Amino acid sequence: MSAPAKVTIDIYSDVMCPWCIIGYSQLRKGLAQLDGEIEAEVRWLPFELNPDMPPEGEGQSEHIARKYGRTPEQAEANRAQLLGIGERAGYSFAYTGAGEPPKAMMWNTFAAHKLLKWALIEGGPAVQTRLKLALFDAHFQQRRNLSDPDVLVELVAAEGLDPAGARAALDDEALGLIVRREQAAAWDMNITGVPAMIVNGKFLIPGAQEPEVYANALRRVVTRGIGA
Repeated sequence: MSAPAKVTIDIYSDVMCPWCIIGYSQLRKGLAQLDGEIEAEVRWLPFELNPDMPPEGEGQSEHIARKYGRTPEQAEANRAQLLGIGERAGYSFAYTGAGEPPKAMMWNTFAAHKLLKWALIEGGPAVQTRLKLALFDAHFQQRRNLSDPDVLVELVAAEGLDPAGARAALDDEALGLIVRREQAAAWDMNITGVPAMIVNGKFLIPGAQEPEVYANALRRVVTRGIGA
């Protein structure tokens, strides 16, 4: 039996984006369908949905109303639909913290993107993915402030990473320039929404797709030798 074909999947994503964790959950299901056939190395690239978000953040409902022109009723209906889609994908958006859930907020994510780049450099793709998933959970399930350096360092430490290294990364201007450059590369490729998955540096799969779509797309990439 031949060894599985190896591919790289670079995912432009923001931890504020529910479709990003839905897309990743579906991707994992698609990869499970390819077990023994294709192995994927996943890396995360930065994409700020709201780069001008102030430090104090913005209420999720107010943000949706302002950005998309939706009424509170429309926003609630969309949220209910999203919860169902998440459940089917295998990800729960339900609050898991103690007590009454705090207000759902949107936060500036530049610092989080710096830490994700640091995690990739220091620990590799698997470590970066572990931190990314922890950030998704912290935002959607625990409603924590992901623009707060103390919160970010606590999450890093909980994943077994070096908190002192994380503090240094947050203050590292060179790391910030890398994040800015990678975001600019997405804009140069006309990527305007996330998730956007780039397989082997060449083949783009936009948006959150069904598992079968991911599986079939990866098979096409391998069969045609795209980016190999």
